[in-house]
Amino acid sequence: MTHSTWKIRRFAAAAGIVAAAASFVTLPAAAQGQPHPAAATMAQPRILVIDRQAILRFSKVGQDIVRQVNGYTQAAESQFKAEQDGLQREGQSLQQQVAILAPDVRNQKIRAFQAKEAAFRKKVEDRQNQIQGGVQMARQQVETALGPIVQGIMVERQANLLLDRSMVVLSTVSEIDVTRLAIQRLDQKLPTVKVQLVSVPANMLSGMQGGMPPGGR
Repeated sequence: MTHSTWKIRRFAAAAGIVAAAASFVTLPAAAQGQPHPAAATMAQPRILVIDRQAILRFSKVGQDIVRQVNGYTQAAESQFKAEQDGLQREGQSLQQQVAILAPDVRNQKIRAFQAKEAAFRKKVEDRQNQIQGGVQMARQQVETALGPIVQGIMVERQANLLLDRSMVVLSTVSEIDVTRLAIQRLDQKLPTVKVQLVSVPANMLSGMQGGMPPGGR
């Protein structure tokens, strides 16, 4: 019999969720390179740069999301540990018995144990799904708050093009990076957001896989 007990530590790693959040900013249309009607006649692009990963890493709301996800993960580890340990002991005991059990009894016990393992794995995956769903909802709230902030900075700086720092190969002008300003304004507008435990359809999770931004577990 092949036995592999579900590891809660895998849950802890998989509950790193948010570097979908590292690319969480839905930039306003003008920021994505679609020129504002009044800017369409401008001869030269006026470029600003923003570091989306840094916004989530250093903003108060980003750090708050990390803190809550870590809390949910630790709580899940504590909640599931006793059941995991029980499955490990049961699996070890069953491995010792298989050689002396009658084939029909052995197969019955193995099937019953595998059903327990599958149920436990489903329970852990459901909790992981709920945390991911909560992060997705929190991320949408951050996007809603950040969009007007970015757009306002572009208007103030008379910019018509916004680039993510990951797209910049070389720059000698530090003044075009408005990440710190965006973080300051986001901290004022949305310093915290509640991460709820909300299940989401599995087909919506594929775009959310990744890991927590630095500072997550």
